[in-house]
Amino acid sequence: MILVRHGQSTYNAQQKIQGRCNESTLTEIGRQDADKVGAALKGIPFDVFYHSPLQRAAQTAQIIHEHFPETPNPQAVDSLMEVDLPLWEKLGKTEVREKFTEAYQNWKQRPHEFFMELENGQKHYPVLSLYDQAKQFWQMLLSQHQGQTVLVVAHNGINRCLIMSALGMNPSRYHTIQQSNCCINVLNFAGGWGDSVQLESLNQVAHMGLTLPPPRPAQTPLRLLLVRHGETNWNRESRFQGTMDIPLNEKGREQARKAAEHLKGVKIDFGITSPMLRPKETAELILEHHSQVSLETRDRLLEIGHGTWEGKLESEIEAAYPGMLQQWKTAPETVQMPEGENLQQVWDRAIATWQEIVQQYSNPPTTDSPTGIVVAHDAINKTILCWLLGLEPKDIWKIKQGNGAISVIDYPDGSNGLPVLQTINLTAHLGFGVIDKTAAGAL
Repeated sequence: MILVRHGQSTYNAQQKIQGRCNESTLTEIGRQDADKVGAALKGIPFDVFYHSPLQRAAQTAQIIHEHFPETPNPQAVDSLMEVDLPLWEKLGKTEVREKFTEAYQNWKQRPHEFFMELENGQKHYPVLSLYDQAKQFWQMLLSQHQGQTVLVVAHNGINRCLIMSALGMNPSRYHTIQQSNCCINVLNFAGGWGDSVQLESLNQVAHMGLTLPPPRPAQTPLRLLLVRHGETNWNRESRFQGTMDIPLNEKGREQARKAAEHLKGVKIDFGITSPMLRPKETAELILEHHSQVSLETRDRLLEIGHGTWEGKLESEIEAAYPGMLQQWKTAPETVQMPEGENLQQVWDRAIATWQEIVQQYSNPPTTDSPTGIVVAHDAINKTILCWLLGLEPKDIWKIKQGNGAISVIDYPDGSNGLPVLQTINLTAHLGFGVIDKTAAGAL
């Protein structure tokens, strides 16, 4: 499922709250960006298009559809309507902050508890209502389109709730997911509602000529670029590597160089890596364009210890440990690797290290708003991203990390506030387009 936010609208440009107001239409920039989405998605065999009935989303869907004349016409669905903010619609964001100061703070800090008291005396909970609406859409979509590829064009708020409800995130995390105008998200569903789902990518913007999503308007004291190392021969062979110090292969070095080229114009102030060869070489290649940055190593960013599984293919593991590999795929949090680690151990050390990094660089004495790279491994990156999304070790398969992929995490309120996940698993710089086609590897 490809999920897109509409292009820039007149209300976006005017910094007005839109909600379900249907006055706002696409600007010329919005129309151009919608066309870029269509071009970026070309080649993907869509079976059906859905969109919100509001003008800005409908217009975006129609422009994208021009690139897919063989696909049936886009269908409007009410369950893709934007968040309902009846008391704020049509007002400027500055006016809302000033006129509804306490309510606006609640909206930003406790979105799951925020409510509006309507004229009839009823309390309306915008985010909770939208979250339920998102679940209703999924139940309809998944019951009707098994085995198909679907494009959905909607809005900032409903897109957030669609992603959160699919992954099982708490509505309190509403403001931690970024949705830029005309961004692209990719979700893969294994079955119906309640079955496994994978977030392949979040908030892709490279098709609009952007290196990375820009920070939200408020100052961002810290930005972290979480990178997975490039490909190794064992990734290519789907061989479990874990703590085996396997170097990059030539394709992995090429991926690292492409990541380096992509980030060449990004201000990078510090670099941190796992001490293992594959992430260390990836980090060193990226920092060739940032010679002033010294590279630190953090031992607790080592890849998960697979113990006696290391060096083995899945067929060899199944022969030696019948049923255990399937348990790892369906209930990973319950598996103790023979002579290795379990997920909770990896979770504890990876998150502790991440928190130390955030604390260390949130209020630096010499650099305002620093940006740093953290280069690590598949399991390490997945556990960090799960934790940032409010998920648990059992959810590790819900997140994809391609070789050479970049994720961007901002801390607009410093180490004491919730992060903003700006993008997850960005791989467009590797030449794949929208879909991640890196080696599946073994984890």
